[in-house]
Amino acid sequence: MKSIPLKPVQALAAIAGTWIGTAAHAVNDLPGGPAVRQLNLAAPVTRIAEEQHSLHWMMLIVCTVIFVAVFAVMFYSIWKHRKSRGHKAASFHESVTVEVAWTIVPFLIVIAVALPATKVLVAQKDTTNADLTVKVTGYQWKWGYDYLKGEGEGLAFISTLDSSHRALSDAGARGRVPDDYLLKVDYPLVVPVGKKVRVITTANDVIHSFMVPAFGIKQDAIPGFVRDTWFRAEKTGDYYGQCAELCGKEHAYMPIHVKVLSAADYTAWVEAERKKAAAKLDDPAKVWTLEDIVKRGEKVYAANCAACHQANGKGAGPIKPLDGSPVVLDADKKLQIDTVLNGRVDKGMPSWKQLSDTDIAAVVSYTKNNWSNKTGQLVQPAEVLAERKK
Repeated sequence: MKSIPLKPVQALAAIAGTWIGTAAHAVNDLPGGPAVRQLNLAAPVTRIAEEQHSLHWMMLIVCTVIFVAVFAVMFYSIWKHRKSRGHKAASFHESVTVEVAWTIVPFLIVIAVALPATKVLVAQKDTTNADLTVKVTGYQWKWGYDYLKGEGEGLAFISTLDSSHRALSDAGARGRVPDDYLLKVDYPLVVPVGKKVRVITTANDVIHSFMVPAFGIKQDAIPGFVRDTWFRAEKTGDYYGQCAELCGKEHAYMPIHVKVLSAADYTAWVEAERKKAAAKLDDPAKVWTLEDIVKRGEKVYAANCAACHQANGKGAGPIKPLDGSPVVLDADKKLQIDTVLNGRVDKGMPSWKQLSDTDIAAVVSYTKNNWSNKTGQLVQPAEVLAERKK
């Protein structure tokens, strides 16, 4: 088929339409996150990040000076001693002076660069005397935060991408997108300002990487290993990062949001979270009615499962549908309980052991009795607990 050439007016209209479509996706700088047309490193809010900035500029200046000096001498020599002026190439084999010079000078440059770099590197690894210790666990594809030591000890929660942003991405992000697009989470990591926070990283499935540019931290989270880093935020505010290790197909949907509060606000937050945690404590021996547990399961599904399996249970791409799934419809409830508890790595299904027995029982009951799945089956928390202990 031959293409039909556009008239000038039609061409201009097409260009204008493209420009308007691009402009509709324009975003503003995100304080604590990426900036539009950002060229430099993220604005630092920790002493370590400031030192990294200084090292970055020092290295850039040193390399630039060396580059200019070397090429200036090289081009001067080529121009000054060109053949057209009657110069002839000298023939020599060794020069002790040159040998010593190009050995000593680079050595001194390396030492001058290595000393401040080593100082910063050692400081980065000094995680002692922390005011607050948080274990960060990478999951496909979310973060788990456990407050191990300090104010807030005992608190724990899972942080996932906000469902509205995932829905926006699935729809092609048409129209104007928010400034924090794909960086908004349901539960941010909350820390106090001016306190040393030790971050212990590990992972539940594959290698992830915890990175917050404004803090100058990036630490791999490796299954079966424990690594650590630290930061001390000097300003209150919201700061953003992302998983910096390619961890699977949902890698782009694994943001990090750290909220830095004043000491008083952090204390108030801890007290409020403790009350919420106490209210969520469930007795695994409690016997639920189908109606009540399905209502709870709907909330658990929306917060943890809908991003992949979709709200309609139809799945998407390689994600298997739950509506009409043989595992969901099977009379043997243990099959689905085991799938949720332990995951299916070969099929891209992560483990959800971090959820409570009641939440797992609720979401399994919900999927068994929603959409076209009208099995009437009810899973009690005690059944999940029994499978967990195996």
